[in-house]
Amino acid sequence: MSIDNEEFSQLVEPYRRELLAHCYRMLGSVHDAEDAVQETLLRAWRSYDGFEGRSSLRSWLYRIATNASLRAIEQSGRRPLPSGLGGPSDDPAFGLDAPRTDVAWLEPVPDRLVGATTGPADPAAVVGLRGSIRLAFVASLQYLPARQRAVLILREVLGLSAAEVADLLDTSVAAVNSSLQRARAQLLDVAPTEDTTAEPDQADTRAVVDRYMTAFENADLAALQQALLDTVALEMPPTPTWFRGRETVVGFLGARVLTEPGRIRLVPTRANGQPAVAEYVRDEDGIHRPAAIQVLDIANGQIAHIAVFFDKTLFALFGLPDALDPDPDPAPRP
Repeated sequence: MSIDNEEFSQLVEPYRRELLAHCYRMLGSVHDAEDAVQETLLRAWRSYDGFEGRSSLRSWLYRIATNASLRAIEQSGRRPLPSGLGGPSDDPAFGLDAPRTDVAWLEPVPDRLVGATTGPADPAAVVGLRGSIRLAFVASLQYLPARQRAVLILREVLGLSAAEVADLLDTSVAAVNSSLQRARAQLLDVAPTEDTTAEPDQADTRAVVDRYMTAFENADLAALQQALLDTVALEMPPTPTWFRGRETVVGFLGARVLTEPGRIRLVPTRANGQPAVAEYVRDEDGIHRPAAIQVLDIANGQIAHIAVFFDKTLFALFGLPDALDPDPDPAPRP
């Protein structure tokens, strides 16, 4: 069955976002996931003549994407957050260890790329997609061996039967069931708690994020304390040092980050099915330029977890500007 490039592109385009979400769950990196999807589509196009509709196009693409992801995991290994490497810092001076460039860190994924914002019209499907790409969940998947990770995602997230997964991975149903049982058992120790995976009310979420942004931009530490949960955690890859507890987190931010009002400006966005903000820091010329993407967990009307990713290449993927116009009104944010 011969097919030209344009016709093939039209056939596979409806699956591109869900394939990216699948590869991201497997790999924990939006950059690696995009590479895996490109490899998947290239391999699918080259071998389409042999496909002959022996399975659904979607299942066939997932087979190729899963195998591409498994090969990528062999090269990169697991991608942790700092909390996956050790306990929080108890340094009263808020000292930071040197960035770990030898670690392939977990990365956030923009909602806009996987359809978590503009995706399926069914609200339940949107909520399900968001839950399956939440940062804490993807971080917990990184603890699993590659094939166990694949089995868990294919069975629990995509809802494939054991027979379908066995066919996709060229293994037996018994092996799939055994891998799933082991994966579930291992996740019990590392999976996120229910209060950080529940879908918050959108209006409440906006209010919490607005309070956080206002406190951050105004360097208002008292207001920041009110916005944070008592057990809040702050992680900042590639720095392995991380902090837990409201007093400690506010102390660190006050000493090292929020040194004056207006130095930092935040732009709301979304990542991993969660609220996020893009952080811009004022340069010597007065222009605010990209610094980091913060992904936020919200629980009980407060910020429960802040993951700060100092990767400026993420800004383009989020569709964010490479600089902010000078603020005509330097007064504190209301």
